[in-house]
Amino acid sequence: MRLDRSKYAALLLSTFLISQLSGYTVLADPATVGSAGSKMSAVANATAKNLGAIMVDANVKATVEDVNIWPQASGNILTYTLNYSNSGKSPANLIHYFSRVVTSGGSIIPGQPVTADALKSKVVSKQTERVTYYVNIGKINSLKSLKISMYVWDPQTKGYLRYSGALSIPADYSPTAASGQSQNSFINNIPVAVASESLQIYKYGGKVFAKVGVSFTNRGNKVLSDPGYAAYLQSAGGSYFELALDSAQSGYKIQPQEKKIIYYLTEIPSYLKTENMKLQFTQTDPTLKLEMAKHSFMLPAAKIPNLVVGPDGVRKISINSNTLQFRLANANVFSEDSVAKWSLQLKVKNSGKKAVTLPTYELAVKTATGTTFPVNAKALNGIVVKPLEEKVVQLTAEVPLEVDQSSLQLQMIEAVSAAPDAVEVGGGAGGKAGGEASAPTTVPTSTATLRVPVAYFTMPLALKTEAQKGQVYSMTNQYGSFSYNLHSLQRLPWKDDDILVARLSLTNTQKDSLTLPALKGAIKLDNDDYTAGTELFVDKDTTTIAPGATVEIDVLAKVPYTEEYNNLKLNLYSVVKEENVPFLSFTTDSVMNAVETVKTGGSYSVVGKGKNAKVLENKTAVYEGVNSKVLYSEMLLTSEEKRQSKMARIQAYYRTSDGEFYEAVSNQPETSAAPGGKQLITFWAKLPRSVSITDLQLYMGPGITGTKLTEVGQEPTGFINIAALQLNPQVNVADTNLLKVALYPYTLAVTRSEGRTQIGSDSINVTMNYNLTRDSSYDMGTFSHKLVLKMTDPFGQSQERSLNIGTELTEGTNNTYAASFTNHIYKSITGGTYKLTLYDEFQGERIELASQVYNMTIDRVIPPDDKK
Repeated sequence: MRLDRSKYAALLLSTFLISQLSGYTVLADPATVGSAGSKMSAVANATAKNLGAIMVDANVKATVEDVNIWPQASGNILTYTLNYSNSGKSPANLIHYFSRVVTSGGSIIPGQPVTADALKSKVVSKQTERVTYYVNIGKINSLKSLKISMYVWDPQTKGYLRYSGALSIPADYSPTAASGQSQNSFINNIPVAVASESLQIYKYGGKVFAKVGVSFTNRGNKVLSDPGYAAYLQSAGGSYFELALDSAQSGYKIQPQEKKIIYYLTEIPSYLKTENMKLQFTQTDPTLKLEMAKHSFMLPAAKIPNLVVGPDGVRKISINSNTLQFRLANANVFSEDSVAKWSLQLKVKNSGKKAVTLPTYELAVKTATGTTFPVNAKALNGIVVKPLEEKVVQLTAEVPLEVDQSSLQLQMIEAVSAAPDAVEVGGGAGGKAGGEASAPTTVPTSTATLRVPVAYFTMPLALKTEAQKGQVYSMTNQYGSFSYNLHSLQRLPWKDDDILVARLSLTNTQKDSLTLPALKGAIKLDNDDYTAGTELFVDKDTTTIAPGATVEIDVLAKVPYTEEYNNLKLNLYSVVKEENVPFLSFTTDSVMNAVETVKTGGSYSVVGKGKNAKVLENKTAVYEGVNSKVLYSEMLLTSEEKRQSKMARIQAYYRTSDGEFYEAVSNQPETSAAPGGKQLITFWAKLPRSVSITDLQLYMGPGITGTKLTEVGQEPTGFINIAALQLNPQVNVADTNLLKVALYPYTLAVTRSEGRTQIGSDSINVTMNYNLTRDSSYDMGTFSHKLVLKMTDPFGQSQERSLNIGTELTEGTNNTYAASFTNHIYKSITGGTYKLTLYDEFQGERIELASQVYNMTIDRVIPPDDKK
């Protein structure tokens, strides 16, 4: 007989209202529940997952799974899962099936589906569907004597609900899986095997921490994501402690068929007994605002791990199922200002199959007495290590010298977010064991940080080696492996100070290219820090060094010329996010190198990208003055580039035989040099007249501005690659005629001169026929010499004229220059000779070039009557 649709709806609504009644509603005689006539299929040996099945109707069976209790102040929440399987040909309507929980006192409490399963309405033919229900069982905290009964909507039955059967929770049933035993379950509808793996106890900072390891094996064909379970550590006495997921595994994912161990941590009281502890997972239903028990596991016996790593030992750490090997590869120390300065090198290798991002670690140097000194760990935290990749992290630390340096450890602490102070949320030591804990009082909502030790690396006491010139040293850092060599250490004058120039080379010793960061330099002399004024120059405009290739680096610092020191410390570093990251550091007590000497007539090589050239002395002269002398040198620079290029600006100092230095002023062409082209560079300096010019040298080298060689027109901040050019000052011998007068790059040839005056005249008129040629085979800067003409009259008195090239004198042949010289004594001239002398005047001082005597022509005055 069919039931009218409206009547069916009304009856169904009444059933829903009954199921929503609060309190405990008795629907049937408890004595009849689970009787011999019930349609139940029990499992002889119940597991933590499958407790047995109830035949709901002819084609539908409900298997009882995962029965748990989670204590709460508002009433303990019982959860259970019914796995409905439909063997019929038509869909089964879940809205027709009702489950109840029957207590030992006879109360029958309706089960309600959790929010995630509330909309499940059918079981497709030949398929299964799982629905999890919850029941508030008040103060009941044991599964003993509980039953789960099933009812089916049946309009033919009185009250419209037909009893289908019940299943008693077996007396030996425990929701807690034994230690090491897998518990098969479904997480996010994915079959998963879960098992407890480890329980480790750590002591740090006067506190005790527990670290729990649990494995998840994904048996499905979809990726399993972190379900967001809350985890608790339960003591044998019934106390609960909220666990925090290891920060390195937050938001973990597990691939199909993959097994991954997940770690949780919490702080526990120091007096707490660690025998027979359990791990309990719960899940919160945000709609119902209820926390419900999920999986529970007995934990293996607690172990206190030995975290001390001996010299060159390895600490293996599992992060997201990848094994990482941590090793303290190098630890060097030197003393400075009553402080031991340690340089540490931590190597991290990923032995797994996936890239790993390191969590946050806190590093410190720990003494034998427990005192710690901080180590900056920014270079370590958050780095990504690819599979089979090894990264090197440079660390530094400072420890007072009064501390015993032979028993130090590098302490590695992991910071993990957790509930504040790992709040105890259970009933304390007075609770019962075996899942019968008293109701928790609070569930923490704010977070704090747990600091758990990971490793204590033994720091071997190895004094830092003093770098010696010419020795090759090996080095490995986070950028790769290379060797370095201190080639030279020079101290030279610079303006009012001295300049220290340390030249070193880096050679790539690995099979792959070595990528250099943007390096900076720092120099310290004994206790004086000159980092602010330190400059660094690399000879190649590149950041990559091929295997076996070498790059040279100059590190320069300005120091007072009076400064004396015993020890130099040189640091190379890069700046990453405003933090200095060490690249290479060494100290040396090596004495200063003698500057390379270029013998007289030899050439000096300028080396630099686009600046390669050779420099050769053309002439050095001395302009003698009354109180001083001017040293003047001409150098010919020949470009060795294959393209037109701007040459490097050459800086120079004159060095006398007694070790005094005089800065040389340079005059260098600003034009680019053609391939193989020549340029004339001049240097000069004013010296006291008493200074000897014997064994005179010109210390010269290309200037630098920032990280590039200085070009003409730029102001240099230092110079490098300095060599001492042995000069050959020439003593000038004046020629006795004016037929070939050299004033480089000009040559003046006076072919004829005539001096005329009239009897009784006070003037002498001098004319000079000349040829003026210029050597155009090279470029030059501004011509700063003056050609001075001195005329000595028959009386031995002299007068001068300046002959500026380009105005008074012009280039070309068959040119004429005329000048008139006046003196009242010339009225008495009756004959004789005059002398023309040419001088090279530079910076107010002169060198005689040549002179020649000519006959004077006297013109007689013709009276007016004789002109008729």
